Amino acid sequence: MINPSTGQARGNSLRALVTPLLRPSADHTPLLAQASRRWVRYLPYVMALAAISSLLPSSINVLSHDYGLNTGLAAALSVAQTAPLLLAPSRPLPAWWMIGVTDLLTSLLILTTGHTSSVWPWPATGLVGYLLLMLPLALRETRRTLVSVWLVTAAASLALSLMGSVRDFGGDNSLLAIALTGAVLLLGGALRERAEARRLLTEQEHISEAERERRTLLEERARIARELHDVVAHHMSVIAVQAASAPYRISGVPAEVAEEFTAIAGSARESLAEMRRLLGVLRSEESAAEKAPQPGVEQLAQLVETVGRAGVPAELTVAPELAEGVPQAVGLSAYRIVQEALANVVRHAPGARTWVSLATDGPALLVTVVNAPPPERTESLEASAEGTGQGLVGMRERVRLVDGRLDTGPLPDGGFKVAAVLPLDTPRETPA
Repeated sequence: MINPSTGQARGNSLRALVTPLLRPSADHTPLLAQASRRWVRYLPYVMALAAISSLLPSSINVLSHDYGLNTGLAAALSVAQTAPLLLAPSRPLPAWWMIGVTDLLTSLLILTTGHTSSVWPWPATGLVGYLLLMLPLALRETRRTLVSVWLVTAAASLALSLMGSVRDFGGDNSLLAIALTGAVLLLGGALRERAEARRLLTEQEHISEAERERRTLLEERARIARELHDVVAHHMSVIAVQAASAPYRISGVPAEVAEEFTAIAGSARESLAEMRRLLGVLRSEESAAEKAPQPGVEQLAQLVETVGRAGVPAELTVAPELAEGVPQAVGLSAYRIVQEALANVVRHAPGARTWVSLATDGPALLVTVVNAPPPERTESLEASAEGTGQGLVGMRERVRLVDGRLDTGPLPDGGFKVAAVLPLDTPRETPA
């Protein structure tokens, strides 16, 4: 009497074995289709045609002469064994069904002949074609499918070996077929999983790089917001003081106007308080000690001198009309752009002569930093002028802040140029 639970377990095991063989991979992209070179993309099909042209006549000869099959039948079986190799680059599992069934049928037909001088159960040409199919199969299908293919191959080989044991064949290659099939499947599966792991790693690196760039941009924007706090706070403080003192500085101010001035002063003080709270959110532990006054165009001479002490000869040229000063936000942006440009020279072109110039072009400030190629032999120089931003990312954000333009790039002689155009008037407001 059969135990129902045992029968159910056997049915589940058989279903687990057969199901992967009925569900080929949904990806039918040919192997090497992503290669950049055209001849590499066609290589799998060229190899399949070469295998067919080599195995087809050999298989016909072996089946007809060594195993005694009718020549027409041998030709038909050989075509069925080799032609599906053209499917291997894109649909290896259907090709396995075609070749596997044909190989099995060929072995069963060989039993009907009286020839026993050759090996059994797999003719050599059929085994070679089967092994050639295993590699693209392993590179495309899942691990469960590969295990099922190997188990079916092993079961068929052992069953045919037992069936042919009553005949005195020239040799039994069933164990050899099982071992070689397993080895090729194992090798191909390892290559596929390694390629998949590398692909996932590359995707993760791209995601990490994108997140790193985004974090850098956000950090730079937060740094700029902290620096601009002092600029805006200064103007808001002036407004509050002027509004509060207006009734005392101007005689004959009506009561309604005095109340309006008082309201303006109160609003300015509330705005300052809100800005301080916002600044507390933007500040990090590293930025808590930023209490020095924000630099501007007036401090560029000291910056250039500092870079000179680091071993980079730099010259500063400031247009005379800028002696009257520039708006504080524009001056801060100009200073930071020059600072980052000079820091890049110290890091990437130590010892290179550098020229810094500030000029006006109508309502705009032109900031240019140009460095010559670095000397061929320079000792390692320590960067004494460290930038506070994030290189070119920081420069772009500084320029964007005042609605300006930035142009950077290498020069034909091997140097590098940074050119910024910063409007001197108030930048337009950007909707939130």
